[in-house]
Amino acid sequence: MAQHGAMRNVIVADQQQEWFDVPGAVVMTARRYLAEGESGPGGAVRMLNLCRTGRYQGRGYYVSLLGEARGQRPIPDVKTVEDLKSEARVQALSDELEQLIDETLHHDESDRFELDVYLGKDPLQRHQALAEQLFAKVRAPLLRALFQRIEGRWRLHAVQAIGLADVPAQHRAFLLDAAKAFVAEAPAPSPQRGTARPRLAILWDSKEIHRPSNEEALKRLVRAAPLVGLEAELIEADALERLPEFDGLFNRASPEVNGVTYEFVRRAESLGMPVIDDPESILRCLNKVYMYELMNRHGIAQPRTMIVQRGNLDQVVPTLGLPCVLKLPDSGFGLDVIRIESEDDLRREAERFFKVSELIVAQEWLPTGFDWRVGVYDRRPLFVCKYFMAPGHWKVIKVNEGEQPVEGKTVAMSIGEAPEQVIATAVRAANLIGRGLYGVDLKQVDDRVLLIEVNCNPNIDAGNEDQVLGEALYREVLGVFARRIAERRGGMAPPSAPRAA
Repeated sequence: MAQHGAMRNVIVADQQQEWFDVPGAVVMTARRYLAEGESGPGGAVRMLNLCRTGRYQGRGYYVSLLGEARGQRPIPDVKTVEDLKSEARVQALSDELEQLIDETLHHDESDRFELDVYLGKDPLQRHQALAEQLFAKVRAPLLRALFQRIEGRWRLHAVQAIGLADVPAQHRAFLLDAAKAFVAEAPAPSPQRGTARPRLAILWDSKEIHRPSNEEALKRLVRAAPLVGLEAELIEADALERLPEFDGLFNRASPEVNGVTYEFVRRAESLGMPVIDDPESILRCLNKVYMYELMNRHGIAQPRTMIVQRGNLDQVVPTLGLPCVLKLPDSGFGLDVIRIESEDDLRREAERFFKVSELIVAQEWLPTGFDWRVGVYDRRPLFVCKYFMAPGHWKVIKVNEGEQPVEGKTVAMSIGEAPEQVIATAVRAANLIGRGLYGVDLKQVDDRVLLIEVNCNPNIDAGNEDQVLGEALYREVLGVFARRIAERRGGMAPPSAPRAA
């Protein structure tokens, strides 16, 4: 849908810099941007994040993450922030720019060379073509590229997104001019790739404790593949270099933004293949601050929630009461989701969380006997279950240090048996994230249905989520891959798998 109103430009920096004033843009501090939430007149917003973004879950990271949640167009987006930490991505970038680097870098004074790039421009105006290419491939407004000469040839060694405070005084006027020019501009499209045979890689981790699919479910996926015209193979973390042999990637290993799984899905996406979980879904689902902002903006009912910074910690108890629940934004499997019984608890646990993340989530306490879990896939409901609480516990999974996790029972039912409001809320919430595979958790309190979260990489275990659909569940999952691979090749899609009822 087209957005009405003129494009607004918002520029966010770590601290107020008196010299940095850009006509046609609202300039604000990160603290103000994170605290203000949805505000200002309508219309599309393009946001330049000039904060330091190197720290995962630091202030600069959240500026880009919440910019995406608010429907703005942050530069850099969170995927770019994460890419800059990937050695494989920097290596690929070096290979892509190899010829240009060879042709344009001539520095005999030393074997190291640093190039600053401000919105695609070189402040020293000696390497403009290289600056433009770096900005085109790494959409971060302020970049510092480090080159090294190895055996007589220059190579790109590292790329950092720097902050406004890192810009030296002699470059300030140049940056101001570049920012003014940029504020009058617009975005760009992405590359594609054709592939050979329909082969699907299923990534799993045999050593993982909280596995998203048990071994029987993985076997059923491999057995179902020929029924939808695919060949499936289970691969593990040591198979990254084999990825180009495949046409699609289905992730069945727990994703971490800074782990090997993310490297796999990022590489698969760069190869142009259908991938679930896609990197964007992982980044969105793994952060509860993003989730709250996005769902709140679209009017999806959630428990009473506060985004907590050090400055508003004293408002948690008056707002939510006790007990309440404190969550680290990227906690999974109920880890680092804590019931707070007292103000002392709150201060102690919040201090622990603040060492890891600039923002944390506090939520009202809503005890229920079970949570709804709706599997939403390719924008449609796939399965629905009741996840009962672990015996004698307030969460679905009871996890104690050094002990085996204890899970409550899972009871699946057909989509038609579940309350209509549960299914409708789940599908609407998941579709705000993307068109991948999501597990949507909801609580039903009297006649209210409240979203807890949307998870990427949801469990599909033989004997649990497949209780109703059986083998058809696995054919449905793989059928979407078969269709997407066929679409990419411009051919006819194979016969579709039976649709979930």
